[in-house]
Amino acid sequence: MPLSTPYYLIDETALARNLARIDQLRAASGAKCLLALKAFATWSTFPQIAAHMDGTTSSSLNEVRLGKEKFGGETHAYSVAYSDGEIDDVIAHADKIIFNSANQLERFGAKAAHLPIGLRVNPGVSHSHFDLADPARPFSRLGETELARIEAVMDRISGFMLHCNCENDSVEAFSALLDQIEVRLGNLLTRLDWVSLGGGIAFTKDGYPIAALAARLKAFAAKFGVQVYLEPGDSVVTDTTTLEVSVLDIIENGKAVAIVDSAVEAHMLDLLIYRESASMAPDAGPHRYVVAGKSCLAGDVFGEFAFPEPLAIGDRLSLLNAGGYTMVKKNWFNGVGMPTIAIRRLNGKIDAIRAFDYADYVASLS
Repeated sequence: MPLSTPYYLIDETALARNLARIDQLRAASGAKCLLALKAFATWSTFPQIAAHMDGTTSSSLNEVRLGKEKFGGETHAYSVAYSDGEIDDVIAHADKIIFNSANQLERFGAKAAHLPIGLRVNPGVSHSHFDLADPARPFSRLGETELARIEAVMDRISGFMLHCNCENDSVEAFSALLDQIEVRLGNLLTRLDWVSLGGGIAFTKDGYPIAALAARLKAFAAKFGVQVYLEPGDSVVTDTTTLEVSVLDIIENGKAVAIVDSAVEAHMLDLLIYRESASMAPDAGPHRYVVAGKSCLAGDVFGEFAFPEPLAIGDRLSLLNAGGYTMVKKNWFNGVGMPTIAIRRLNGKIDAIRAFDYADYVASLS
């Protein structure tokens, strides 16, 4: 019996394709790859993913614990700011800990002295299409910028976190960025054991020159004598997941609007945050519809798409690329029902992994 919509559908075959590309990069470059849980943390997929990666990286205590308990491998802990009430638990679950500032390192470093300690350094350069996601934006709080403050703690750290990419699908742009980092920080990099270059490198997309990226990473590692880490998140699940929805109503108001049993703000929040349209395939044909959600938000719109045939109530639609930064951000806005999480196995069988009901909605409140 088909699953009731809405549901997220993760495809193991598509995931295997991305993981093969991660294997290729790891083998050719010597870089280690950590799953960035901030982008994707659906742990039912971890048995498939973990065999192709070196561990996880986190942005909070909850993510550190999830990585340690459900994924394995190396567990890197990072947070923009740790609190007194959580630092001991973070340290207990981490294999490496990265502090966002020299202040935080001074405050908590002694407690973590038995671990490899890193510092997030903001090199002042970045690749981002959005100011919202640009770590090098003016007055950024993401990492230390002053060389004197970095130098003052060099004797207590073994690595840097250098996160400065967002949706960078150009190996030339990445290499140019790395050139600037080498010039600005080269004398410090030679004193480290490891460097994380973060995520935001879209190397699992079709046609990306993985060999060229691997060569650039290998050259960087050799030049400074460091173990390079990458922290892919969205790249792990790019083009692996859809949000399956059904048409509930069709109205006419200058354009034909198909209302579906989902909501952008609740189920694909990043589309609103970055003011982007969802994707759908095939998006071709003579019949155009605005596909909109069922919440009361006036701008609850997934996008406008073309269809080969007129839509009808009950038709099923698939919104593409609904993996990264989607399930981790889903919420109960308007009390709209939470999508089931399902996995299409390698043999084609679809398993419903988790369904949500009224009790989950009530439990999310107080």
